Amino acid sequence: MTQNQVPQDATPGAALLRLVEVMDRLRVSCPWDARQTHESLAPYLVEECYEALEALEDGDRAALCDELGDVLLQVVFHARVAAERTDGTGFTIDDVATGIVAKLVRRHPHVFADVEVSGPEEVKRNWDAIKAAERGGGGALPAALGSVPFGQPALSLAAQLQRRAERAGVPAELTDLTAAGGQGPDGVSAIGAALFALVARARAAGADPELELRAAARSYRERVRRWAEDHGHDPA
Repeated sequence: MTQNQVPQDATPGAALLRLVEVMDRLRVSCPWDARQTHESLAPYLVEECYEALEALEDGDRAALCDELGDVLLQVVFHARVAAERTDGTGFTIDDVATGIVAKLVRRHPHVFADVEVSGPEEVKRNWDAIKAAERGGGGALPAALGSVPFGQPALSLAAQLQRRAERAGVPAELTDLTAAGGQGPDGVSAIGAALFALVARARAAGADPELELRAAARSYRERVRRWAEDHGHDPA
């Protein structure tokens, strides 16, 4: 075995332990890795997720595997940085794994307890109810909407807000923001209201608006590339 080869172990998860070991060494021995913080790593966390999504959209399974490795690295890296804190806010990769295992067990009582479900929709309703109870206070609606991350792309954000509100029993007509278009404290433009309504239309048709627009953008990119080639332009 050469120095750069990674030892193989048939035990599921063994390579994850090796990744933790490699990350520990890099944090100590590599000048670049040693200086990173949560804040400096944040752009890579977003970037790697999008690269994994692009590999998925391309149908390139080998690339997807590689990109998921990059996403996993970000999780391990952030955990390694957090483990160094001594102010009581630190955590380790084991804390991260323990937390998600506990959450999955807790939110799947139909698998790990004696709860019976009729199908996937009831699983989703139970998940939301358990999640709301975990967050506590403020009722189901604030819990449903308060956990939606506003840093995500706008189409995904609008769709997630609508899904959460719908499951909390909010009437569908509230998605019509036309009345507020350009008026009052909301400051919603007619274009913004129309886009928000279009998200609702996409969801009603069973489509993910973010993925639909990404597909349209990819198609447009290919059309522009073909046009550039036909007209003697550099397609790059």
